[in-house]
Amino acid sequence: MTIRRIVPNHQVASEDQLTTSRDFYGLLGFEEVMNMGWVTTLASPANPTAQISFFTEERTAPVVPDLSVEVEDVDAVYARVLAAGAEIVREPRDEEWGVRRFFVRDPGGRVVNVLTHLPQP
Repeated sequence: MTIRRIVPNHQVASEDQLTTSRDFYGLLGFEEVMNMGWVTTLASPANPTAQISFFTEERTAPVVPDLSVEVEDVDAVYARVLAAGAEIVREPRDEEWGVRRFFVRDPGGRVVNVLTHLPQP
């Protein structure tokens, strides 16, 4: 199994806090690489897998995940965590922004967004 990146996710109270967070982390060298209004992701220009995301809400799932883990094969990982008896918070689903993902709760109670980017048409 290949892990491609891990991204910490932070929930903020408003779009103003998204902007404030983006500006602060910009001082550290991060640049905005995705902005969907309700979620903004920042990345290091020198190391694009070094990322952080800020959410005002989660538009297609029941909770904002604590972190995101991009893997090579999301369905294989889903089968493994399901067989191990882990709590599935959200079943696998293809999202309109080009990822397939599911949410699982880790033993400490954190919600993990496990995803794979879908092939581009």
